[in-house]
Amino acid sequence: MITAKINVTLKSGILDAQGKTVQHALHNLGIEDVAEVRMGKLILLTFGDISTEEAMRLSEEACKKMLANPVIEDYEIELIHRESH
Repeated sequence: MITAKINVTLKSGILDAQGKTVQHALHNLGIEDVAEVRMGKLILLTFGDISTEEAMRLSEEACKKMLANPVIEDYEIELIHRESH
């Protein structure tokens, strides 16, 4: 089995309002040395018996068509090979 670990984040230069809110909250909690917070989302796609190349192709397609907005978001894909039980 192959799991695609996909991290989607806002592109640099795009205001991250949620990150700013978290940064402010951390400062209010006394954690003041945090210079910046950028929020994102983690998506895991688990594939059955397919090749590494096909898993990457399908992951890229899913990101481009639905999981990420290419205008404002970047994404990174990491494939993890796991033994099925």
